[in-house]
Amino acid sequence: MSIIAWLVVGAIAGWIAGMVVPGDEGYGWLGAIIAGIVGAIVGGFLIGQITGENYMDNFTIGTIIAAIVGAIIVVFAWKMIARRGTAA
Repeated sequence: MSIIAWLVVGAIAGWIAGMVVPGDEGYGWLGAIIAGIVGAIVGGFLIGQITGENYMDNFTIGTIIAAIVGAIIVVFAWKMIARRGTAA
């Protein structure tokens, strides 16, 4: 899959992850898109490692789900890190 397609899938995944994970992450829509892109890469890599398939080359419903799962993980991790930094 081309880098442009991953950017689009990542942006959509970031938007969905921002809607799924409750609360305000405090990084705005641009941060959600960046988290989605990072999450798409992380999700594609992790699902590929688990299943043995290369999710980074194909554009299927599986890649979209992997991107969304990865984006949710990234957004959740960001919230945990940000919460720990403000608790002090």
